[in-house]
This record gives sequence, C-alpha cells and structure tokens, in this order.
Amino acid sequence: MKISLFSKIFGGCLLIIVLLSILIPLLSFNSIKTQYVNTFADNLKNLAIALKPDVTSLLEKQKFQELDAHVKTLKNLIHSRITVINREGKVLADSEKDPKTMENHKMRPEVLDALSGDVGKSLRFSVTVEEDMLYVALPIEKDGRLLGVIRISTLLKQINSLLNELKIHILWIALIMTILSLVIAFMLSRGVARPVKTLVQAVRKISQGNFDAKVFLRNEDELKVLGDSINDMGEQMRALFADISGRNEELNTIISSMQEPLVVLDYEGRIKLSNESFNGLVQNDGIEGKFYWEAVRSPEFAELIKKAGSERMYFSDEVRIHDRIFLGSVNFLISRNETVAVLHDITELKKLEKIKKDFIGNLSHELRTPLTAIKGFVETLEEEEDIKNRRYLEIIKRHTDRLMNIVRDLLLLSELEEKGEILEFENVSIRNIIENILKIFENKVKEKGLKIIRNIPDTIPQIRVDPFKIEQIFVNLIDNAIKYTEEGEITISITNNDTHVMIEIVDTGIGIPGDHLSRIFERFYVVDKSRSKRLGGTGLGLSIVKHIVNLHGGTIDVESTPGKGTKFTVTLPTNLN
Repeated sequence: MKISLFSKIFGGCLLIIVLLSILIPLLSFNSIKTQYVNTFADNLKNLAIALKPDVTSLLEKQKFQELDAHVKTLKNLIHSRITVINREGKVLADSEKDPKTMENHKMRPEVLDALSGDVGKSLRFSVTVEEDMLYVALPIEKDGRLLGVIRISTLLKQINSLLNELKIHILWIALIMTILSLVIAFMLSRGVARPVKTLVQAVRKISQGNFDAKVFLRNEDELKVLGDSINDMGEQMRALFADISGRNEELNTIISSMQEPLVVLDYEGRIKLSNESFNGLVQNDGIEGKFYWEAVRSPEFAELIKKAGSERMYFSDEVRIHDRIFLGSVNFLISRNETVAVLHDITELKKLEKIKKDFIGNLSHELRTPLTAIKGFVETLEEEEDIKNRRYLEIIKRHTDRLMNIVRDLLLLSELEEKGEILEFENVSIRNIIENILKIFENKVKEKGLKIIRNIPDTIPQIRVDPFKIEQIFVNLIDNAIKYTEEGEITISITNNDTHVMIEIVDTGIGIPGDHLSRIFERFYVVDKSRSKRLGGTGLGLSIVKHIVNLHGGTIDVESTPGKGTKFTVTLPTNLN
C-alpha cells in the first residue's frame, strides 16, 4: 500500500507527540511526588528536632505519664502524630493512642534506623490508624547515651490531595500542548509535503516528455533550490532531446540513403536496425526483431558475424548472398554489445577482375607463340647476317627475351590465382632449398665479386610447403639481391621458433626509397624503370613472391635504406603433421 509523504511525516510527529504526552506527565508526576514526600519528611524532621529538648527532659526523668500527656497536648498544635519509643521498642507516649495498648515498635524500619543513630524515614500503611502514612524518626541522646526514639508521622492523604490537584493541572497542560503540537505538526507536514508533491508532479511530467512543466515555490529554502534545478534540468533536457532527435533524424536519413546494405544486431543476434537496401537485399521489410540467419541465408555472412562477436573486433571478408558477391565489414561495438554489418557490393568488380585475369591469361598464351617464333628467327638471322646488323638483332633479341619473361611471369601469376589453393605440400628442408638455389647463381656472384654469407643452423626443422613454389620465392628474392648489389655481400639467415621459420635475405645494394616500399609488391611496379629494363626485370617477381607467401599462410616484410641495402624477411608456418 502506498503511503503519502504527508502521512509519513504527520504520522511520525503524531507518534512522537503521543509518546511525549504520556511519558512527560508520568515522569513529571513521579518526580513531583518524590519531591513533595521529601519536603514533608524534612518538615517532620525539623519538627522532631524542635520537640526533642522537652521530650528528652521528661524521658530522662522517666516521667512517662507527663510525657504522654505532653504529646497529646501537642496533637492539635502540629497536626501530626507524635510517638516516643524507648530503646527496647516499647511505646512510652503517643498523641493518638494509649501507649499501653500499642505493640512493640522496635522492628519498624524507621525505628531501627533511629536506634542505630541515623534519621529514619518510611512510607507505609499504618495498622494502628489503618491508613498510609509518612514516618520520620530521630534518636534521643543525652551525654552520648541513647535514651529512645521520637517519631513524627503524618497521613499521606494530605500529600495525595495536593498531588491530585497537581495531576489535573499537568494533564490539562499536556492536553493543550498535545493539541498545539498536532496543529503545528499538521502545518509543518503539509508545508513539506505540498511542495514535494509539486516537485514529484513536475518530474513525472518531464519524464513523460513534457518539458514545459515548471515548478514555482515561494519559500526560500532547499526545496525552492531543488525546484529551480528541476526547471533548469527541463530546459537542458529539452535542448538535449531536440539535439538527439535531430541527430537521430539525420542518422536515419543517412542510413536510409545508403546504397550499401546495413544491419545492426543485438547481443542475441536479433536484427535491431536495417536500412532499405538491406531489406531489399533480403526481400523482406518485416525483419526487425528476427534473428539474422532467418533473413540472410549465407554461411559466409553467418561465419563473419560469429567471428566478430566471439573475438569482439572488426573483420571483413567476401560473402555471397543470393547471386551477388559482397565485401562484408563487421564491427563489434563493445560499449553497446551490438554488431554492425555493412555490405559493399563487389559483384561487378569481381566480374571485371575475372575478365582481366582471363584477358591476361589468354593474351599471355597468344603472345608466347609469336614471341617464340620471333626469337627463333632472330637467332637464325644472327647466324647469317653480317657484323654491322648484329647490334640491331641483339637489341631485338634482348627485348624479345624480356617480353617472353613478362609472358612467363604473367602465366605463372595467372596460374597461381586460378589454382593457387591447390598446393602440393611436402615436408622439406628449407636449408636444402636455399643451398640448391644458391648453386644456380654461383656464376653471377663470381662475376660481380659478391660474397654470400650463410647463417643457417643445422637444427632448422623441416616445414610443410609446396617445394616448387617455395623455390620460386627465393629464386626471385636472391636474383633481385644479386641484380641490385654492385659490391659487398648478401647474407641469408634462417631462424625458427615453435610455430614458424623466419628467412632473412639482406643485401648491401642500392636500396629502395621509403616512399616506394608500400608498392613494391604491386604488379609491374618498379622503382627504377630504366635500370629494371636494363637488367631484364618484369615488375612481376615480387607480386609472385607475395602471392605464394600468402598461399602458405605466411608473411613477407621489407626494410630498406637507400645506398645501404635491403632486407626481406619471409615468415612461414611449419605446419608439420
């Protein structure tokens, strides 16, 4: 059950007021009663002290009858009962009763205290007069001897009469204070609850989107400060909401206008947002809330989504959906636990790429036959022509050889791209492959006066690769190192760890400028075209190397400083079974 703030505050005040209204009269009444009794006891004590001299004189002379007559005479003067008791507890005189008929008082509490030399006081019921009484007893002494006890007593009904009157006054005061307190508590509770209710209503309206809600409070206190803060908050939220709405509208416009299909998935893989391009791709507009695999029947797309979600990072790969090919870019948003996928249609690019590959392959095949024929006729002419035309024939032959090398490399690259995934793996020694390749270039090394340094340990393990294609990698790299190194040395080093073998080929040649390093693996890209033509380079060697390394799941890196040399590092996985 909901309890209002007013009920809580007023209820708490009511409980406190009622408890105080009950406890304060009780505690004050008991305190006043005690104070009254103590005051009466002190008065009786003083009266007893005043009577002691006469009583002591008669008691010392043992004039008990005169003593009894004396105390009875004082009865009407002091309005209190006087009793004189000897050391044995026998009553010698009493202002109310005949002493001879009264029992022994030695065991009375106040008498016992007086006989021990103290002032005795007792509040109890009197059997003699059959009423509650207050007793005060003092010892009667003479020259250090205890002669007896004088006791003064009075009826409690006198005290009770005064206390009853006082109790009535206290109750009236308590009742008036309670009523006033309740009125004040009611006003205070309403004074606090009313502005709080106003604040709650304003906050509720703001939470529902009504930013025009305002709070106006009169009292200059913390609640007014809170009300002003709520008003400021409403204005700020209005501005923020307008900004967010504008941004959302802008974002929705951008997403809707995107030609690339876009989809946002939640942590469960349900479609949270998609644009019109994506809906058109899956041919369904009501896909929001569905799982992505219900809308997109593509194993490649599902695998890409799972990979990005499990590793929580960005991935991209080609995916096929229906009859189209897309480059899927998938990013996992860690802060929102969501996945965003954008599909770039590359169907036409893939078709163009295939057309280009087919063109290069067909052109290379078509060129190889006439080039072979041209080279044959040139060699025949070299045997028949006189010495003055031989220079032109050598130029024709050199360019024909270069064209044949280009055709050969193009055919090889085309073959790698067409059948690259089909590799003939064997467990081979990379050390033996390097040594066999170096034997091919022994004459070229001697002609240029270069030095080959081998840092190849005997403990290098075998690796599982396609040996023919791996030979092509290092034939190209070592050939380039020799071509572009005029003097100095070529160092070949092999190291390994648990999973990979690293082969480094370092030369002291002309080097490669830094702005060319990022493009040296592109087809037909050469740093120095005139030098490359003179040395017979085709611009395809490093492209072939890069492609073969990628097919083996390895990497190739290059570092170079112009004028100091170049270092190629090939890293291949061992993949031994």
